[in-house]
Amino acid sequence: MNPESKIYVAGHRGLAGSAIVRALKRKGYNNLITRTHSELDLTDQLAVQAFFEAEQPTHVILAAAKVGGIHANDTYPAEFIRDNLAIQTNVIHSAWQSGVDKLVFLGSSCIYPKFAEQPMREDSLLTGPLEPTNEWYAIAKIAGIKMCQAYRKQYGFDAISLMPTNLYGPGDNFNLENSHVLPALLRKFHEAKLNHDPQVVMWGTGSPKREFLHVDDLGDAVVHLTEHYSDSDIVNVGVGTDVSIRELAELVKNVVGYEGDIVNDTSKPDGTPRKLMNVDRLSELGWSAGISLKQGVENTYEWFLQNKDSYRS
Repeated sequence: MNPESKIYVAGHRGLAGSAIVRALKRKGYNNLITRTHSELDLTDQLAVQAFFEAEQPTHVILAAAKVGGIHANDTYPAEFIRDNLAIQTNVIHSAWQSGVDKLVFLGSSCIYPKFAEQPMREDSLLTGPLEPTNEWYAIAKIAGIKMCQAYRKQYGFDAISLMPTNLYGPGDNFNLENSHVLPALLRKFHEAKLNHDPQVVMWGTGSPKREFLHVDDLGDAVVHLTEHYSDSDIVNVGVGTDVSIRELAELVKNVVGYEGDIVNDTSKPDGTPRKLMNVDRLSELGWSAGISLKQGVENTYEWFLQNKDSYRS
Protein backbone atom coordinates (compact mmCIF):
# COMPACT_ATOMS: atom_id res chain seq x y z
CA MET A 1 0.00 0.00 0.00
CA ASN A 2 0.95 3.62 -0.39
CA PRO A 3 -0.67 6.83 0.93
CA GLU A 4 -2.76 7.11 -2.25
CA SER A 5 -4.13 3.56 -2.06
CA LYS A 6 -7.93 3.49 -2.13
CA ILE A 7 -8.83 1.33 0.87
CA TYR A 8 -12.33 0.05 1.59
CA VAL A 9 -12.88 -0.87 5.25
CA ALA A 10 -16.03 -2.98 5.47
CA GLY A 11 -17.59 -2.70 8.92
CA HIS A 12 -15.90 0.60 9.76
CA ARG A 13 -18.32 1.44 12.57
CA GLY A 14 -17.81 -1.84 14.43
CA LEU A 15 -15.32 -2.46 17.20
CA ALA A 16 -12.62 -3.89 14.93
CA GLY A 17 -13.37 -1.78 11.86
CA SER A 18 -13.26 1.55 13.69
CA ALA A 19 -9.90 0.64 15.23
CA ILE A 20 -8.55 -0.34 11.81
CA VAL A 21 -9.64 3.02 10.42
CA ARG A 22 -7.85 4.79 13.29
CA ALA A 23 -4.70 2.76 12.66
CA LEU A 24 -4.75 3.44 8.91
CA LYS A 25 -5.06 7.18 9.52
CA ARG A 26 -2.20 7.09 12.04
CA LYS A 27 -0.03 5.51 9.33
CA GLY A 28 -0.95 8.18 6.78
CA TYR A 29 -3.59 6.29 4.77
CA ASN A 30 -6.39 8.80 4.24
CA ASN A 31 -7.97 7.65 0.97
CA LEU A 32 -10.49 5.48 2.81
CA ILE A 33 -13.89 4.31 1.59
CA THR A 34 -16.61 3.47 4.10
CA ARG A 35 -20.30 2.65 3.92
CA THR A 36 -22.85 2.28 6.68
CA HIS A 37 -25.27 -0.65 6.62
CA SER A 38 -28.06 1.66 5.46
CA GLU A 39 -25.86 2.84 2.58
CA LEU A 40 -24.71 -0.64 1.55
CA ASP A 41 -26.21 -3.94 2.68
CA LEU A 42 -23.33 -6.40 2.33
CA THR A 43 -25.75 -9.35 2.24
CA ASP A 44 -27.16 -7.93 -1.03
CA GLN A 45 -25.09 -9.46 -3.83
CA LEU A 46 -26.12 -7.02 -6.57
CA ALA A 47 -25.60 -3.98 -4.33
CA VAL A 48 -22.11 -5.13 -3.36
CA GLN A 49 -21.21 -5.81 -6.98
CA ALA A 50 -22.40 -2.34 -8.03
CA PHE A 51 -20.45 -0.72 -5.20
CA PHE A 52 -17.17 -2.34 -6.29
CA GLU A 53 -17.75 -1.50 -9.93
CA ALA A 54 -18.37 2.15 -9.04
CA GLU A 55 -15.65 2.70 -6.40
CA GLN A 56 -12.82 0.43 -7.65
CA PRO A 57 -10.88 0.20 -4.36
CA THR A 58 -7.31 -1.11 -4.51
CA HIS A 59 -7.42 -2.72 -1.05
CA VAL A 60 -10.21 -4.22 1.04
CA ILE A 61 -10.22 -4.95 4.76
CA LEU A 62 -13.22 -7.12 5.58
CA ALA A 63 -14.10 -6.45 9.22
CA ALA A 64 -17.87 -6.56 8.75
CA ALA A 65 -19.64 -9.47 10.43
CA LYS A 66 -22.58 -10.39 12.60
CA VAL A 67 -20.99 -10.96 16.01
CA GLY A 68 -22.04 -11.66 19.59
CA GLY A 69 -21.27 -13.64 22.73
CA ILE A 70 -22.35 -17.12 23.83
CA HIS A 71 -25.99 -16.12 24.41
CA ALA A 72 -26.41 -14.45 21.01
CA ASN A 73 -24.67 -17.26 19.11
CA ASP A 74 -26.77 -19.91 20.82
CA THR A 75 -30.04 -17.99 20.36
CA TYR A 76 -29.70 -16.87 16.72
CA PRO A 77 -27.72 -19.63 14.95
CA ALA A 78 -29.48 -19.21 11.59
CA GLU A 79 -28.71 -15.49 11.45
CA PHE A 80 -25.07 -16.03 12.42
CA ILE A 81 -24.35 -18.54 9.67
CA ARG A 82 -26.57 -16.97 6.98
CA ASP A 83 -25.52 -13.35 7.35
CA ASN A 84 -21.81 -14.03 7.72
CA LEU A 85 -21.69 -16.41 4.76
CA ALA A 86 -23.50 -13.84 2.62
CA ILE A 87 -21.33 -10.89 3.68
CA GLN A 88 -17.98 -12.56 3.09
CA THR A 89 -19.02 -14.35 -0.11
CA ASN A 90 -20.28 -11.13 -1.69
CA VAL A 91 -17.29 -9.01 -0.65
CA ILE A 92 -14.55 -11.52 -1.49
CA HIS A 93 -16.00 -12.39 -4.91
CA SER A 94 -16.73 -8.78 -5.91
CA ALA A 95 -13.29 -7.66 -4.71
CA TRP A 96 -11.60 -10.26 -6.92
CA GLN A 97 -13.96 -9.56 -9.82
CA SER A 98 -13.25 -5.82 -9.74
CA GLY A 99 -9.47 -6.24 -9.65
CA VAL A 100 -8.69 -5.38 -6.02
CA ASP A 101 -4.95 -5.69 -5.33
CA LYS A 102 -5.29 -7.16 -1.83
CA LEU A 103 -8.03 -8.31 0.54
CA VAL A 104 -7.72 -8.88 4.28
CA PHE A 105 -10.29 -11.22 5.85
CA LEU A 106 -10.80 -11.11 9.62
CA GLY A 107 -11.81 -14.41 11.16
CA SER A 108 -11.99 -15.39 14.82
CA SER A 109 -10.29 -17.62 17.37
CA CYS A 110 -13.52 -19.66 17.58
CA ILE A 111 -12.59 -21.37 14.29
CA TYR A 112 -10.36 -23.75 16.25
CA PRO A 113 -11.54 -27.05 17.76
CA LYS A 114 -13.03 -26.87 21.26
CA PHE A 115 -10.25 -29.05 22.66
CA ALA A 116 -7.41 -27.84 20.46
CA GLU A 117 -3.94 -28.16 21.96
CA GLN A 118 -3.05 -24.97 23.81
CA PRO A 119 -1.81 -22.51 22.79
CA MET A 120 -3.69 -22.93 19.50
CA ARG A 121 -1.51 -23.10 16.43
CA GLU A 122 -2.79 -22.16 13.00
CA ASP A 123 -2.42 -25.75 11.80
CA SER A 124 -4.97 -27.01 14.36
CA LEU A 125 -7.77 -25.74 12.10
CA LEU A 126 -10.23 -28.53 11.16
CA THR A 127 -8.59 -31.12 13.42
CA GLY A 128 -11.54 -31.62 15.80
CA PRO A 129 -15.12 -30.65 16.73
CA LEU A 130 -16.02 -27.02 17.41
CA GLU A 131 -17.49 -25.43 20.53
CA PRO A 132 -21.25 -26.15 20.13
CA THR A 133 -22.46 -22.76 21.38
CA ASN A 134 -20.86 -20.83 18.50
CA GLU A 135 -20.28 -23.43 15.80
CA TRP A 136 -22.49 -21.63 13.25
CA TYR A 137 -20.41 -18.46 13.42
CA ALA A 138 -17.22 -20.52 13.39
CA ILE A 139 -18.27 -22.52 10.32
CA ALA A 140 -19.04 -19.30 8.45
CA LYS A 141 -15.60 -17.92 9.31
CA ILE A 142 -13.90 -21.17 8.28
CA ALA A 143 -15.71 -20.92 4.94
CA GLY A 144 -14.34 -17.39 4.54
CA ILE A 145 -10.79 -18.62 5.14
CA LYS A 146 -11.22 -21.39 2.60
CA MET A 147 -12.73 -19.00 0.09
CA CYS A 148 -9.70 -16.70 0.38
CA GLN A 149 -7.38 -19.67 -0.06
CA ALA A 150 -9.39 -20.98 -3.03
CA TYR A 151 -9.36 -17.61 -4.81
CA ARG A 152 -5.62 -17.33 -4.22
CA LYS A 153 -5.05 -20.86 -5.55
CA GLN A 154 -7.28 -20.61 -8.62
CA TYR A 155 -7.06 -16.93 -9.53
CA GLY A 156 -3.87 -15.71 -7.83
CA PHE A 157 -5.95 -13.29 -5.74
CA ASP A 158 -3.89 -11.78 -2.90
CA ALA A 159 -6.28 -12.52 -0.04
CA ILE A 160 -4.94 -13.05 3.49
CA SER A 161 -6.81 -14.29 6.57
CA LEU A 162 -6.12 -13.03 10.08
CA MET A 163 -7.58 -14.64 13.22
CA PRO A 164 -7.99 -12.15 16.08
CA THR A 165 -8.43 -13.38 19.62
CA ASN A 166 -11.10 -11.88 21.94
CA LEU A 167 -11.26 -8.14 21.30
CA TYR A 168 -12.27 -5.30 23.58
CA GLY A 169 -11.84 -1.55 23.80
CA PRO A 170 -13.43 1.80 22.89
CA GLY A 171 -16.63 1.36 20.89
CA ASP A 172 -17.40 -2.07 22.35
CA ASN A 173 -20.94 -3.44 22.75
CA PHE A 174 -22.10 -3.24 26.37
CA ASN A 175 -25.52 -4.81 25.82
CA LEU A 176 -25.90 -7.55 28.44
CA GLU A 177 -27.97 -9.71 26.07
CA ASN A 178 -25.42 -10.01 23.27
CA SER A 179 -22.08 -8.58 24.38
CA HIS A 180 -18.85 -10.43 25.05
CA VAL A 181 -17.61 -11.13 28.55
CA LEU A 182 -15.28 -8.18 29.19
CA PRO A 183 -17.67 -5.33 28.27
CA ALA A 184 -20.51 -7.19 30.01
CA LEU A 185 -18.49 -7.36 33.22
CA LEU A 186 -17.56 -3.68 32.97
CA ARG A 187 -21.19 -2.68 32.71
CA LYS A 188 -22.32 -5.09 35.45
CA PHE A 189 -19.75 -3.82 37.95
CA HIS A 190 -20.39 -0.18 37.02
CA GLU A 191 -24.15 -0.50 37.54
CA ALA A 192 -23.68 -2.51 40.73
CA LYS A 193 -21.42 0.24 42.07
CA LEU A 194 -24.01 2.93 41.27
CA ASN A 195 -26.85 0.87 42.80
CA HIS A 196 -24.80 -0.20 45.85
CA ASP A 197 -25.60 -3.84 45.05
CA PRO A 198 -24.03 -6.29 47.52
CA GLN A 199 -23.02 -8.73 44.79
CA VAL A 200 -22.51 -9.19 41.05
CA VAL A 201 -23.56 -12.46 39.41
CA MET A 202 -21.08 -13.84 36.88
CA TRP A 203 -21.99 -16.50 34.31
CA GLY A 204 -20.39 -19.92 34.68
CA THR A 205 -17.71 -21.19 37.04
CA GLY A 206 -15.11 -18.53 36.25
CA SER A 207 -12.54 -21.22 35.44
CA PRO A 208 -12.31 -20.91 31.61
CA LYS A 209 -9.27 -18.98 30.45
CA ARG A 210 -9.38 -16.33 27.77
CA GLU A 211 -6.94 -14.12 25.90
CA PHE A 212 -7.85 -10.46 25.37
CA LEU A 213 -6.45 -8.11 22.72
CA HIS A 214 -7.10 -4.38 22.86
CA VAL A 215 -8.75 -3.35 19.63
CA ASP A 216 -6.19 -0.61 18.92
CA ASP A 217 -3.48 -3.28 19.02
CA LEU A 218 -5.56 -5.23 16.50
CA GLY A 219 -5.76 -2.17 14.25
CA ASP A 220 -1.98 -1.79 14.27
CA ALA A 221 -1.51 -5.52 13.57
CA VAL A 222 -3.92 -5.48 10.63
CA VAL A 223 -2.14 -2.53 8.99
CA HIS A 224 1.27 -4.15 9.60
CA LEU A 225 0.20 -7.46 8.06
CA THR A 226 -1.57 -5.79 5.15
CA GLU A 227 1.73 -4.06 4.37
CA HIS A 228 4.06 -7.00 5.01
CA TYR A 229 2.27 -10.34 4.63
CA SER A 230 1.05 -12.23 1.57
CA ASP A 231 0.38 -15.96 1.81
CA SER A 232 -2.46 -18.46 2.03
CA ASP A 233 -1.63 -19.52 5.61
CA ILE A 234 -3.80 -17.94 8.28
CA VAL A 235 -2.16 -15.79 10.97
CA ASN A 236 -3.22 -15.66 14.62
CA VAL A 237 -3.44 -12.14 16.04
CA GLY A 238 -3.25 -12.15 19.83
CA VAL A 239 -1.08 -11.41 22.83
CA GLY A 240 0.04 -14.96 23.66
CA THR A 241 -1.09 -14.87 27.33
CA ASP A 242 -4.46 -15.48 28.99
CA VAL A 243 -6.35 -15.09 32.28
CA SER A 244 -9.24 -16.95 33.88
CA ILE A 245 -12.67 -15.35 33.71
CA ARG A 246 -12.53 -15.08 37.52
CA GLU A 247 -9.20 -13.21 37.31
CA LEU A 248 -10.69 -10.95 34.66
CA ALA A 249 -13.70 -10.23 36.87
CA GLU A 250 -11.43 -9.30 39.79
CA LEU A 251 -9.43 -6.97 37.54
CA VAL A 252 -12.57 -5.27 36.19
CA LYS A 253 -13.99 -5.00 39.72
CA ASN A 254 -10.83 -3.20 40.88
CA VAL A 255 -10.72 -0.86 37.89
CA VAL A 256 -14.39 0.10 38.36
CA GLY A 257 -13.98 0.45 42.11
CA TYR A 258 -16.81 -1.91 43.07
CA GLU A 259 -16.55 -3.23 46.63
CA GLY A 260 -19.20 -6.01 46.72
CA ASP A 261 -18.88 -9.75 46.15
CA ILE A 262 -18.68 -11.83 42.97
CA VAL A 263 -21.12 -14.77 42.81
CA ASN A 264 -20.98 -17.50 40.17
CA ASP A 265 -24.12 -18.72 38.36
CA THR A 266 -22.99 -22.25 37.51
CA SER A 267 -26.25 -22.97 35.67
CA LYS A 268 -24.94 -20.82 32.80
CA PRO A 269 -22.50 -22.27 30.22
CA ASP A 270 -18.75 -21.80 30.44
CA GLY A 271 -18.04 -22.26 26.74
CA THR A 272 -14.64 -23.48 25.59
CA PRO A 273 -12.30 -24.29 28.53
CA ARG A 274 -9.38 -22.35 27.08
CA LYS A 275 -8.68 -20.29 23.95
CA LEU A 276 -5.08 -19.14 23.91
CA MET A 277 -3.46 -18.22 20.62
CA ASN A 278 0.00 -19.31 19.58
CA VAL A 279 1.45 -16.08 18.16
CA ASP A 280 4.83 -17.37 16.97
CA ARG A 281 3.96 -16.70 13.32
CA LEU A 282 2.84 -13.16 14.16
CA SER A 283 6.06 -12.51 16.09
CA GLU A 284 8.14 -13.79 13.18
CA LEU A 285 6.32 -11.29 10.97
CA GLY A 286 7.55 -8.47 13.20
CA TRP A 287 4.56 -7.56 15.36
CA SER A 288 3.62 -7.94 19.03
CA ALA A 289 0.93 -6.40 21.23
CA GLY A 290 1.76 -3.26 23.20
CA ILE A 291 -1.25 -2.62 25.46
CA SER A 292 -1.42 -4.54 28.76
CA LEU A 293 -4.77 -5.94 29.94
CA LYS A 294 -4.91 -3.63 32.97
CA GLN A 295 -4.08 -0.58 30.84
CA GLY A 296 -6.62 -1.67 28.24
CA VAL A 297 -9.43 -2.23 30.78
CA GLU A 298 -8.75 1.19 32.30
CA ASN A 299 -8.84 2.76 28.84
CA THR A 300 -12.09 0.97 27.96
CA TYR A 301 -13.77 1.95 31.24
CA GLU A 302 -12.77 5.57 30.68
CA TRP A 303 -14.37 5.45 27.22
CA PHE A 304 -17.49 3.81 28.70
CA LEU A 305 -17.87 6.58 31.28
CA GLN A 306 -17.52 9.25 28.60
CA ASN A 307 -20.04 7.54 26.31
CA LYS A 308 -22.44 5.84 28.71
CA ASP A 309 -25.38 7.87 27.44
CA SER A 310 -24.83 6.78 23.85
CA TYR A 311 -23.33 3.28 23.97
CA ARG A 312 -25.23 0.34 22.52
CA SER A 313 -27.41 -0.66 25.48
